[in-house]
Amino acid sequence: MAKVLLLNGPNLNLLGEREPDIYGLTRLQDIETSVRELLEGAGHACGSFQSNSEGLMIDWLQENRAADFLLINAGALTHTSIALRDALAALQLPFLEIHISNVYKRESFRHHSFLAALAIGSLVGLGIQGYDLAARFAIDFLKQRNAH
Repeated sequence: MAKVLLLNGPNLNLLGEREPDIYGLTRLQDIETSVRELLEGAGHACGSFQSNSEGLMIDWLQENRAADFLLINAGALTHTSIALRDALAALQLPFLEIHISNVYKRESFRHHSFLAALAIGSLVGLGIQGYDLAARFAIDFLKQRNAH
């Protein structure tokens, strides 16, 4: 059994309330439940965390560095946080970057990600379905890794 982490950054605790025309009506709790069910159904453990604090996010990653895979929606920290980028580089944990909205159709400051160059890939603009797709990718990635 592998352990997959789900980390959500600033303001994602307001999903379902915040700008529903951009982020939809689904709450973060429902996303976490869906991802957990997919991963546990495949025999993996899932730990999830959300914080509006960059430092708490980094602390949580370091405390859980023995995990096997990470799904991360860093929110606005994607575009601003060199500290989060450096933490991910230090941990060398394979990860997918997730964004509910298509950041390339939004303000230009959202077009750059400090995390993307370290990620296996990015799911952008697929709505909350991006989380389930990311979980399915993690399951396949771990299966292939364990087959070798």
